[in-house]
Amino acid sequence: MLNMQKAVMVGCGFVGAASVFALMQSGLFSEIALIDANKEKAEGEAMDISHGIPFSKQMKIYAGDYDDVKDAGIVIITAGANQQPGETRLDLVNKNVGIFKKIIPEISSRGFEGILLIVANPVDILTKVAMKLSGFPENRVIGSGTVLDTARLKYRLSEHLGVDNNSIHAFIIGEHGDSEIAVFSSANVSGIPLSQFCELRGHFEHREAENEIAEKVKNSAYDIIQRKKATYFGVAMAVKRICEVIVRNEKAILPVSTSMHGEYGIDDVVLSMPCVVGSNGIEMQVPVVINDEEKEKLQQSARILKETLSTLDI
Repeated sequence: MLNMQKAVMVGCGFVGAASVFALMQSGLFSEIALIDANKEKAEGEAMDISHGIPFSKQMKIYAGDYDDVKDAGIVIITAGANQQPGETRLDLVNKNVGIFKKIIPEISSRGFEGILLIVANPVDILTKVAMKLSGFPENRVIGSGTVLDTARLKYRLSEHLGVDNNSIHAFIIGEHGDSEIAVFSSANVSGIPLSQFCELRGHFEHREAENEIAEKVKNSAYDIIQRKKATYFGVAMAVKRICEVIVRNEKAILPVSTSMHGEYGIDDVVLSMPCVVGSNGIEMQVPVVINDEEKEKLQQSARILKETLSTLDI
């Protein structure tokens, strides 16, 4: 029987451990099992994080194995090689596809019926790989996509405009990577078009500001990796948010990795688009208004991902 109060984390590196820590603090789950190729690493992280439970809500956090996925509501996969300085997310693809070929059959063979959340990079490619290898329905296989990128965009716009980021409505779509697109054409601040609100705040060089902000968002991971060798806190919070939406059946709109079936002239590829997400996973893709330039960039992003997929043995 499916237990939505139980999660399994596959991969106990920086991202996996930080995500479990964030989930422990959230109190969303009563049980979290940690799986890692290095069992002692999983045990150590479980012990360390468990010592914070007295400051949160009662739950059980432990090192487990793939049998623990049988009744889990959500299985989160962060396992994979880390992105190195100077390396793109797409450079990771062959290493991490090989890892997924070992992980996904272990999960699917246990009769798992919950939501599979892919976080490892390149997330859009690996979400498609997970769909193929598992045979699970598309709505139950979700990539963390551009949820973090969109948060970074809202953060930058909030700083630029001096306004609460919760009042800003904007998305990053496409690849979670170098070809991502900041959708400025339909962005707004509490219903006021972004360019109009910018002028209300004394900013008039719209194109220059948009390009600068988009570049900063796109390069965020590279900048962090250059300084501290890895990114994990921001994505951990993104993982927590996605899990909240699923467990609470919020039906919130998040830009997650999802299959395209002809939308915007794009087919047979997974990329990040706004979707209604709830307890059954992805309910529907939400049409986002984009201009011709943004549409062309989105199609180019899809072509890059499809070219990468075509080289994989899956």
